[in-house]
Amino acid sequence: MSPRKIKVIVVDDSKLFSKFLSEKLNEDNYIEVVGIAKDPYEARDKILSLKPDVLTLDVEMPKMDGIEFLKKLLPQYPIPVIMVSSVNEKVFEALEAGAVDFVDKPSGKTPEDLRKFVKKLIESIKIGVVSKQRRIPIRNNESMSRENKNVDREIIKSRMIVIGASTGGTNALKEIITSLPKDFPPIVIVQHMPPVFTNLYAKRLNKDSKLNVVEAENGQIIEPNNVYIAPGGFQMEIKKSRKGYYLSINDGENVNGHKPSVDVMFNSVCENVKEDVIGVILTGMGKDGAYGLLNLRNNGAKTIGQDKKTSIVYGMPKVAYEIGAVEIQKPLSEIPNTLFKLLKE
Repeated sequence: MSPRKIKVIVVDDSKLFSKFLSEKLNEDNYIEVVGIAKDPYEARDKILSLKPDVLTLDVEMPKMDGIEFLKKLLPQYPIPVIMVSSVNEKVFEALEAGAVDFVDKPSGKTPEDLRKFVKKLIESIKIGVVSKQRRIPIRNNESMSRENKNVDREIIKSRMIVIGASTGGTNALKEIITSLPKDFPPIVIVQHMPPVFTNLYAKRLNKDSKLNVVEAENGQIIEPNNVYIAPGGFQMEIKKSRKGYYLSINDGENVNGHKPSVDVMFNSVCENVKEDVIGVILTGMGKDGAYGLLNLRNNGAKTIGQDKKTSIVYGMPKVAYEIGAVEIQKPLSEIPNTLFKLLKE
């Protein structure tokens, strides 16, 4: 008996693009496009009649944009939504509004560009089915951490925090980073994200944070009070020179299907960083970062894993927990205070 296919509705105002998506998605053995809608109003009617498992949604559409539709849709119909968008900061608004994931539309029209796009969309649709369709509230945890606001300057200079995340990570990271004070040890992050979007995300996060948030650059010295986000499409490692720790950005091979890979960054910390380290693994599909986190723990680092209840996809932190890589498992809202506690120990 063959498994039931994932029912998908494609929402896009381009008939040509919708037809292309429908044809390509239907080639997958586990997906069936049951409807196409050119705008949110038509999509609403088809959702009621066709009862899809997943929705793909364009950001820019006539009558009502995708974000407004998302905000009105999810409270009534908790359907996993995958945003399909050109390079645009609005995708982060969509993720904050409750979208599970986003896929960037191919900038080129070569067969290889289209193949990669379709592959990523299929992966995101399958992740959407197993995700928790809910919105993680983005809040400033200032009141939670009032008693922890001051971190000793010597601790700030001698510690480093490294974080890995994937699906659901943009919101999870925002909740953590925006809760931290302006004086804090350096934070190095790998968030699975396509090229260009990492720069947009870093700039967006920087606006809401007391820390300085940037997209990492090759050769950049790692300094306190800064957050470094790995650029999409590259591997990032932490290395040491006479001037201190610095970031090495290279066009290496995919690891665990990802570039940047959390494991690559975590393992480089084990090889090169001698100071006290705290490793954190957040929501995401797959196992990237799990064995790197175990390596960190075995090398003496403190390790934190996000719990199942607050993870959009309990994949990466689940594998890490099961192999013994996670020393402390916490809900997302408790991770900032846990960082403070570990820094003060």
